[in-house]
Amino acid sequence: MTSEIPQSPGADRIAFRIPESIEYGEHIVATYLFQTSAKANIHKLVAALSEEQSSGTWVTLPYETDIVRERHVGKVLSIWELPDHEVSVPDEAVTRDWVLQIAYPIHSIGPQIPLMLTTVHGNIASAGRLKLLDLHFPKAYTDGFKGPKFGIEGLRQRLGVPDRPLLHVMVKPSIGLTAEQSAEAFYHASRGGADAVKDDELVHSHPWSDFLDRVRLHGEAAKRAHDETGQRTLFFVNITDRPDRLVENAKRALEAGASALMVNYIVVGISALSMLADDPAIDVPILAHLDFSGAIYGSPWSGVSSHLVLGKLPRLAGADIVVYPSPYGKFPFLAAKHLRIAQSLTDRFHDLKAVWPMPGGGVHPGMVPLLFADMGRDFMVGAGGAVHGHPMGPAAGATALRQAIDAVCAGVSLRTAAEAHPELRAAVAAWGIDEPGRRTHYDLMET
Repeated sequence: MTSEIPQSPGADRIAFRIPESIEYGEHIVATYLFQTSAKANIHKLVAALSEEQSSGTWVTLPYETDIVRERHVGKVLSIWELPDHEVSVPDEAVTRDWVLQIAYPIHSIGPQIPLMLTTVHGNIASAGRLKLLDLHFPKAYTDGFKGPKFGIEGLRQRLGVPDRPLLHVMVKPSIGLTAEQSAEAFYHASRGGADAVKDDELVHSHPWSDFLDRVRLHGEAAKRAHDETGQRTLFFVNITDRPDRLVENAKRALEAGASALMVNYIVVGISALSMLADDPAIDVPILAHLDFSGAIYGSPWSGVSSHLVLGKLPRLAGADIVVYPSPYGKFPFLAAKHLRIAQSLTDRFHDLKAVWPMPGGGVHPGMVPLLFADMGRDFMVGAGGAVHGHPMGPAAGATALRQAIDAVCAGVSLRTAAEAHPELRAAVAAWGIDEPGRRTHYDLMET
């Protein structure tokens, strides 16, 4: 008789594969950051992760045959340690850090986001120090999604603005304005040069400001400003609500004359955004607002990386514009993450249209050169306080931002432009100019 020799989990030729052994076009590849104790058996732990997210569980199952596993199990493609120890691990090491890649077959998921997220980061999101860093989506998967209706080019055509960054203004104060007061704020922003104005994310329907009243009154304000200046301005009305009310809210807003829609997509669910974007009757641009995203990406050791939460996923779901934190504004956010989000929204992503990046939060005219240096012409300047709190009034606040945009597009410094434009000069005097390489007073990256 021969005794059975227990195999290492890493010897499992179904679950552990080299990248060249699978068809990348048939799998979603997830990349994770994972921290373990120094003495942990990494192959055993990663095998447990891949089994938990696919065909198996913590005990042997009679129906989990090799045929079932070959077809459905997550394939562990790579385990990298940081640093890459080869001979020994330092005696004083308490933990070890790993980057893992696991491939999940798309035939187990189908063309939907909820089951995809459940597969790649479902139960294992509770596995401790494990963060989902990235997802590689094959074309066979993204072909199941319609994506954005308008995106960058479609919105440029709708507004008649072919080649400059757009100005998108947030109504301020955030909450408490009547529909009439909000429409007046919209009018001044439009008259000053705003391409779009959006509700604050805290506003939907209230006794003092029903969303349908805002649609009608903002539409009248847009016409008044257009008659005076020729400036066309879209109003993004917030329709955020329970998922079962979203489509009804959207269609009622459209019947009232809405030119665009806004939804707090994370709190209502990313697939609720898909539901809106895929509906052929909802033929207006959709802005995806970032609320609650920090609770998902904020930890360095758990959750999901920001360029997925604020980049690839809302683009896949059909957003035309995505709001996210500016690294130069009032929230702590790394510039490298901002660049990665902008890339995820604008780079080629199979057949999905490119989406407008809209970094916001404390943005003023002096930051426009930084944003332009990062993204070129295909981004939205998202500003609220710098418009409504401008020393010369909100119309001048919007004008100052347009003057800053025009200056950077023409290669003119803001200081030079400010000499010719009193609105920009007042903004620069109030808030300064944040030039490339200069640390701003908002910058919290190193603190």
